[in-house]
Amino acid sequence: MPHIDNDTICAIATPPGRSGVGIVRVSGPLAVSIAKKILGLDPTHRYAHYSDFMGADGEVLDQGIALFFRQPESFTGEDVLELQGHGNSHVLASLRDRIILLGARLARPGEFSERAFLNNKIDLVQAEAIADLIDSSSQQAVRSALRTLRGHFSRQISLVREKLIATRVNIEAAIDFSDEDIDLISNTRIGHSLADILKELEKIFVGAQQGAILKQGMSVVLAGKPNAGKSSLLNALSGIDSAIVTPVPGTTRDVLTEQITLDGLPLNIVDTAGLRDSTNIVEREGVKRAKLAIDQADQILLIVDKLTHTEDGVSAESVEKLLGSLGLISEESAVNSPLLNRTTLIFNKTDLVNDSKIGLDSVDCGGVEVTVIHISAKTGSGVELVRDHLKCCAGYNPGTEDVFVARKRHLVALEISRELVKSAIRNMAAGSPLELPAEDLRLAQKELGVITGEYTSDDLLGEIFSSFCVGK
Repeated sequence: MPHIDNDTICAIATPPGRSGVGIVRVSGPLAVSIAKKILGLDPTHRYAHYSDFMGADGEVLDQGIALFFRQPESFTGEDVLELQGHGNSHVLASLRDRIILLGARLARPGEFSERAFLNNKIDLVQAEAIADLIDSSSQQAVRSALRTLRGHFSRQISLVREKLIATRVNIEAAIDFSDEDIDLISNTRIGHSLADILKELEKIFVGAQQGAILKQGMSVVLAGKPNAGKSSLLNALSGIDSAIVTPVPGTTRDVLTEQITLDGLPLNIVDTAGLRDSTNIVEREGVKRAKLAIDQADQILLIVDKLTHTEDGVSAESVEKLLGSLGLISEESAVNSPLLNRTTLIFNKTDLVNDSKIGLDSVDCGGVEVTVIHISAKTGSGVELVRDHLKCCAGYNPGTEDVFVARKRHLVALEISRELVKSAIRNMAAGSPLELPAEDLRLAQKELGVITGEYTSDDLLGEIFSSFCVGK
């Protein structure tokens, strides 16, 4: 376990600006002596003191409520003092500076939560959930972060880890006592145990994927030729007129990003400049940025003006032609382009075409099923289909019960654990030496421990907690 400092830390725990209440937080062995000098009294554990906050020469810096928590019954596991005064930046700075003169130092970002983790008050998943709760961009994300903070994710990891350890113990006992005439456990029973563990890991992985989507959102780029209706679709999806819409081709010269939520799913929708050759230096730079955004997107909505699409129906050839005309694929790469896996064709302006349908279609391009949606961004017809399609692409299901905020490192560790358990199952089925599945399970156990922080490094902790706000 990484080393924990024994010095006393302090920080302003509320954001800068004007507010009714401002909080200064202190944690460490000097918290009691600091409280005595600022409050003029010996603080009582878990008691709200209404008091003046005194400066060095006896002047009153502020007036408010002081809360004291004696270790280990505190958030950090140390003596903690919290001064709740008025939310004026100068008042809070004076209190903070007074506390520093009394022997504390300014806390690093996330250091209070780091100390809570190092003192075994919370595990690493719960610590990360604190920052995720603060940064949540939707109500669904808030609920998921709270579930994680309350230990839902950690308990699931612990339960599957206990099953994994129990199975590993049985296998290693069979190795150690192979010469004894003892039927420790049958291979069939071990196989059933491993299958159960794999099933649990799959369930946890699904919940973690949903949580990762809630945390990170999905990047969606609107691409297409000038005046195809990209900005109109952005406005239809966002519900506000965030993009300028005119009949003049090339109105959008730069990328425009709008953050929206679909049933709790965060989306970063990027409107781009129309893809075409141009002699205008500004427009050429816009096209360059559009192609860069396309390369980095999770999903691409390729908007096509139905009025200019003269093909009868939608075919692989017409899709290739469209992508090629926009410079998104070369004739050589054609349907083998990886862009196809994340591209959806949106045929817009169906309201201007006689007998044009509204709905979904698809076309097989060299084994890649490209979804086609016919809409009118102007009237809103078919836009709901686009919303549903984006949720489907993200694998998002707002009705999923076991959703908890997860990070990329959690998904990586779960994926590695899952593959190791699969390897153990294969080794058992093949009659391999028991040392092989035992090693698979040892490594899987370690990966699950990385999630909760049982196995971690100073570098990882530094990276995680440095992203926290100061005072938390």
